[in-house]
Amino acid sequence: MQNSIKFSPRKELILPEYGRNIQKMIEHAVTIEDREERTRCAKSIIRIMGAMFPYLRDIEGFKYKLWDHLAIMSNFQLDVDYPFEIVQKDNTSPKPQKLPYRSRKAKFAHYGKTVEQYINEASKIEDKEKQQKLIMFICNYMKKSLLEWNREIATDKKVINDFKELSHNELIVSEDEQFMTQDEFYRSKRQLQQHSNGKKSRNRDRKNR
Repeated sequence: MQNSIKFSPRKELILPEYGRNIQKMIEHAVTIEDREERTRCAKSIIRIMGAMFPYLRDIEGFKYKLWDHLAIMSNFQLDVDYPFEIVQKDNTSPKPQKLPYRSRKAKFAHYGKTVEQYINEASKIEDKEKQQKLIMFICNYMKKSLLEWNREIATDKKVINDFKELSHNELIVSEDEQFMTQDEFYRSKRQLQQHSNGKKSRNRDRKNR
């Protein structure tokens, strides 16, 4: 009779929103003996944590919260040069305040949230020339996304109408504007594929030398 294998349950995460990989990174940082190296490792972890929530980067106190969370997830065992005064262990609540997730879906799934973020940034630009350049970039990006998704409906008119809707008619796009054509789209895809194949071929040649 074979012996049954028992698996030990995985340790519960202190702040689940960061995931197990971040928790493991912090646990590794705690074991680093050199203080300077340990501090550099902590800063790298903070950059990764911040990149997970880019939509919060402009919120006041966001960086303070990241360092607080780093200390909390290390169970206050990570001895590094903190750039801010962190929360004290005795002052932490049983359930630390979590960072919010982005739950709202994109209005047009085929464009994604990226286009909405670009449009939001464009609306803040006061220089009209720079704003118009960004608008054209966004519209061409939208046209490319349409061609990838459904080329039958990928018209300049649809791009303009969708752009107006996404910008709540606050940004202007001329009805006469022309964006990336199907020929340009497929030409750029071929060039990208050729470049990728050429790069792979060069890498194989280097390995075979």
